[in-house]
Amino acid sequence: MEEYLEFAKDIAYQAGKIMLKYFNQNNGASYKGDKTIVTIADTEINSYLIKRVKEKYPEHSVDGEEEQSGKSNFVWVCDPVDGTAMYARHIPVAVFSLALVIDGVPNVGVIYDPFTDSLYTAIKGKGAYKNNERIFVNDYELDDIRTVCHCDMWSKAKYNICKVLEELRKRTYLNDIGSITRAGSLVSTGDYSLTIFTGTEHKHCDIAAVKVIVEEAGGKVTDLFGNEQRYDQSINGAIISNGKIHDEIVEIVKKNIIY
Repeated sequence: MEEYLEFAKDIAYQAGKIMLKYFNQNNGASYKGDKTIVTIADTEINSYLIKRVKEKYPEHSVDGEEEQSGKSNFVWVCDPVDGTAMYARHIPVAVFSLALVIDGVPNVGVIYDPFTDSLYTAIKGKGAYKNNERIFVNDYELDDIRTVCHCDMWSKAKYNICKVLEELRKRTYLNDIGSITRAGSLVSTGDYSLTIFTGTEHKHCDIAAVKVIVEEAGGKVTDLFGNEQRYDQSINGAIISNGKIHDEIVEIVKKNIIY
């Protein structure tokens, strides 16, 4: 696993260079068939990952948000640029995300923010780190004045969480920074207490690395209804929390969303 982590870190730093290269210029932003945005950086990073995996681990597969390769129970699950809508508009919140998912379970994860040179890493069972310093979630209650919660919504999302947010806004501060993976990394360092994600189809690419990093930092990641799920296939949304408030959030979701 240590070898896999070093490989993932190397990919992350290269991805960061590509992100920075296109950030302040015409990044070729266009819209895909599902009306989500894509840039040159997304496709270049995804292709680079496939090339490196084929060279180093030819028996492994790649499941990237923009391109896939091979079929294996060892899957490199990648979101080349999470927060592409912000990145395309030259707003520096996007991150690179990569996880090694074995039989559906993320075992290695990296998230890299090239704008602040922040690398979040974890190996299952060995703790989570930011730039090689151990990190931990906070222990704030939902009603704690220090609690900040992140939400991620868009028109095509399967679940409407407006009523969930209406209940939460009475008890905590809510915001959306434009990248679910970046928000997940902030849960792992205790800056956020919670983020709620309504993504489903092919959105495991956004959450696979978050799953192992947040949980190794002491938090909890489940689907929207508190269930465990595989991260080599589409997911049923996500609740990413400090763990302490997780069950309470699940109950709020179940009460306000019909599933």
